[in-house]
Amino acid sequence: MKKPSECNSIEDVRDAIDDIDREIVDALGRRFQYVKAITRFKKTEAEVRATDRFNAVLRARRQWAADAGIDPEVVEEMYRLLIAYFIEEEMKDLGLVDASQS
Repeated sequence: MKKPSECNSIEDVRDAIDDIDREIVDALGRRFQYVKAITRFKKTEAEVRATDRFNAVLRARRQWAADAGIDPEVVEEMYRLLIAYFIEEEMKDLGLVDASQS
């Protein structure tokens, strides 16, 4: 993949963005596999929701965003949405919610 400064056309830039987005989606898929694996260690809704862990994750991702020059609010919003989805999946896997109601 070309560096941004090496791109000679809009197509070069778009190709690079598509490559990065594929990496991001693949990484989210890998993350989801770990979310599925963690259900082996959780039994209750409180363990799934893990409020302290959730807050720590958001704080860390906000800092990572700031360090990368990205708006922490945007990154936090993305992670809130992502984690809400993962929590719902964990709850289904553990039978803590009816999967047909989702």
